[in-house]
Amino acid sequence: MSSPVPVLSFSPVVLSVPGRPVDLQVRVSVPATGTGLPVILLSHGHGPSHHLSSLHGYAPLADFWAARGFAVVQPTHLTSRTLSHLVADAPGAPDFWRSRAEDMTHVLDRLDEIEKAVPQLAGRIDPAKIALAGHSLGGFTAALLLGAGLKDPDTGDVVHLADPRIKAGVLLAAPGRGGEVFNGPMAEQWPIIGAVDFSTMTTPALVVVGDQDDPRHFTDMGPDWHADPYTLAPAPKTLLTLFEAEHGLGGIAGYDAAETTDENPERVAALARLTAAYLHTRLHPGSPAWQTACAALTSGAAPVGRVESK
Repeated sequence: MSSPVPVLSFSPVVLSVPGRPVDLQVRVSVPATGTGLPVILLSHGHGPSHHLSSLHGYAPLADFWAARGFAVVQPTHLTSRTLSHLVADAPGAPDFWRSRAEDMTHVLDRLDEIEKAVPQLAGRIDPAKIALAGHSLGGFTAALLLGAGLKDPDTGDVVHLADPRIKAGVLLAAPGRGGEVFNGPMAEQWPIIGAVDFSTMTTPALVVVGDQDDPRHFTDMGPDWHADPYTLAPAPKTLLTLFEAEHGLGGIAGYDAAETTDENPERVAALARLTAAYLHTRLHPGSPAWQTACAALTSGAAPVGRVESK
């Protein structure tokens, strides 16, 4: 994995999508130098902040990844609070589960257009090396694109929105299973969260959970619920459990975000390094980046977490 370099960030790149109530806007962050850049699509969560649930969020991850050789593409999904006044009555509101996944497919369909729209980017992306990351509700979206099925609450049909162009994923504090354990006070308001079937999520993925991330609003399972995308999905999967981390995983949604209940810059830095290393090794088979990062950060006297794989 390359040494960090300065980052260029360009937004918004505006894509007109037929049938979408507003244009799809994305931010693109890339290293100032380098070619053959692998791509990370980054799906934002929901969250209480107004602007972080959009292309404006997740700078602690996007900046780190871009500085180390990735092209990071961040769409503003229709669930963003920045759009709520425009799309409240649109079909699919308020969860826009299908639209969120389709946003990523639209980005991949028009990656060449995005590449040409960003200054100094033309010809520098490797369209064969595509990864996907998502936090919280973004992890739900990522699961669908990595192969998980979903029972459409309107039709009862099982829907599959997997995109085979995506070669690896990172699920950050993603929701877990439905069924009997989906018994918290928010379960009735967000039934779509519990409608996911992870048994078909075949794309390689790193599932990241905080051992203090208590999802009691959805379930009484405790933090283990967030490990379901690892536990219930087929191999190859890797689970990274971060010690003392809550739902914000130390503050990945934004720099100095007031909503972060467990602010810890060192944890965020470690997570950024580990996720970058995992994706680098997945997209460049044979690279020692993941093994090196794990040895440095999950062993010794003060490990940030533990790793298991299947």
